[in-house]
Amino acid sequence: MGYFSETELRGLGFKSLGRGVKISTRCAIYDAEKISIGHFSRVDDFCILSGNLSLGNYCHITPQCLLAGGEPGIKIEDFCTLAYGVRAFAQSDDYTGASMTNSLIPKKFKKEIFGRVHIQSQSIIGAGSCVLPGVTIAEGCAVGAMSLVIDNTEPWGIYFGIPVKRMRDRLQTARSLKMEFLSESVSDDPL
Repeated sequence: MGYFSETELRGLGFKSLGRGVKISTRCAIYDAEKISIGHFSRVDDFCILSGNLSLGNYCHITPQCLLAGGEPGIKIEDFCTLAYGVRAFAQSDDYTGASMTNSLIPKKFKKEIFGRVHIQSQSIIGAGSCVLPGVTIAEGCAVGAMSLVIDNTEPWGIYFGIPVKRMRDRLQTARSLKMEFLSESVSDDPL
């Protein structure tokens, strides 16, 4: 996997860009001026980043993910992972038939759904999952592979299904490990 150099990344015109960021040269980036990326985050091959988007520190967006922030935006907090092929949408066409659909149709003929997506710290979303507009994935949640997230989750839960359901609590060991990681990294000035 080849990554953009720091000079190349700065030249793309991001709204903000942290230190140690790695973005694959095979990633498609639209509206870079609306995208903020925190320190030491990584975006892998064949991802698409578009619209209003904010990635925190130490986030990993694995291959083939699509983050369509649109107007409302997608916020992903620190220490989150999106596994292969995750899709997150902050806006969508209305599929009820009450209006026309697709991006080629003028807005006056469409009824779109807009809603900010917020993925809170220490969450992981499994391969092939889809997150729809207006959803908040609460701190520490794990969403299983091939899941559909249409409603907000509660903190530190394990969710999966179509649509997702909370199956059980998730261990919170990652909280103390995060603190240990950050304290050990202070001497290396990670942030």
